[in-house]
Amino acid sequence: MAGRLGFRDRLRQNPTLNLAYRIGVGVLGGLVLVLGIVLIPYPGPGWLVVFAGLAILATEFSWAERVLRFAKGKYDAWAAWLKRRHVAVRLLVMGLTGLIVVATLWLLNVFGLLTGLVGLDIPWLVTPIPFLQ
Repeated sequence: MAGRLGFRDRLRQNPTLNLAYRIGVGVLGGLVLVLGIVLIPYPGPGWLVVFAGLAILATEFSWAERVLRFAKGKYDAWAAWLKRRHVAVRLLVMGLTGLIVVATLWLLNVFGLLTGLVGLDIPWLVTPIPFLQ
């Protein structure tokens, strides 16, 4: 059955194609990972996207597989710890997460753009970052 190589096995036989494939996986996995990290504080699948990026990278890089296993363990431990806390602690964590979301939306000038779209002039909603104004 020497002629029955899989797609990845055939790529491994050609060093140039193998390198190109690994670079492609690295770029795609890295982009998904960065997107996931950006999405973590926002409502939605931030951690899921982080784990997806690490899983993509883990298909080619053993370090990513170790990081994925470590990150999953830490995430599960954090979720279990938070679940054992009093409701006030969970609400505090939710509130801090909400503050992070509002602060990043303000810094990215989302509020300034929205007020501009509806014709309001509220200067304190505009980001302090000059190139985003």
